[in-house]
Amino acid sequence: MHRSGATMAWNVFKFCTALRGLGSIMILLVLGVVGVTYYAVVLTNYGPALYDGGLDSLTALFVLILFHCLLVMLLWSYFSVVLTDPGSVPPNWRPAIDEERGEADPLNVLEFNNLPADPVTNQRIRFCRKCNQLKPPRCHHCSVCGRCVLKMDHHCVWVVNCVGALNYKYFLLFLFYTFLETSLVTLSLLPHFIAFFSDGEIPGTPGTLATTFLAFVLNLAFALSVMGFLIMHISLVAANTTTIEAYEKKTTPKWRYDLGRKKNFEQVFGTDNWYWFVPAYSEEDIRRMPALQGLQYPSKPDFDSQEF
Repeated sequence: MHRSGATMAWNVFKFCTALRGLGSIMILLVLGVVGVTYYAVVLTNYGPALYDGGLDSLTALFVLILFHCLLVMLLWSYFSVVLTDPGSVPPNWRPAIDEERGEADPLNVLEFNNLPADPVTNQRIRFCRKCNQLKPPRCHHCSVCGRCVLKMDHHCVWVVNCVGALNYKYFLLFLFYTFLETSLVTLSLLPHFIAFFSDGEIPGTPGTLATTFLAFVLNLAFALSVMGFLIMHISLVAANTTTIEAYEKKTTPKWRYDLGRKKNFEQVFGTDNWYWFVPAYSEEDIRRMPALQGLQYPSKPDFDSQEF
């Protein structure tokens, strides 16, 4: 049994190492799916339909405008997740109570073990032995990235990055626009897909027909799978929790950071509704909402004294 446990630990480490190497492969895979879809929708089917005249041209124009708008938002959100640091612990970070006392020197493990427990809950301040530093509230260590991530939700291979405090909104928008885009493509290519099973002759070359078939199947699969993820993350945002926290608090009847759906939503998307559907924040929200920086999170009054 001991030997199998050691083997499992080794395999997990190799798995994390393999995930680090996926980088450009996953990005190229996403761009490949986008390319196949673009070729099938724009160049093969609805682009040429613009010249058919009548209702077909109007339908094609509507589909193409909506397709390109959603595609721009999808790619903007996607690369915002990929390129934005999810949030790392500042060097020598200390809890606010220590900063007020002027205690800014870094702690070592022995000093940390001697810190007094909280008098209310008897819980100690969390410390990451892998990073050798204190962990802010809602912070977790990512084995793939090899560092602590602020309000870590999960490590996503599709975006080749951790999803955390500073890019969680961008990840949600990526899911949202991916679902809308793939649903649009699925519906727009559905008549062409059904035509494959009819007795009539289908216009087009074998290459264009195969691309249309592949694009429909891929977008249908992504639409269904992303819909599940989107529903799950909407429920997490409504409860002001993350994937990791949802797993950790299964035995907890109350959640200290649940401030009500409206405030929970604002903790992720900000208060400026002009920025809710774009991967960015207003300067005012960034300035007056510490939660968007990933270090301070308001909690219910009866929980304020329970945990750092």
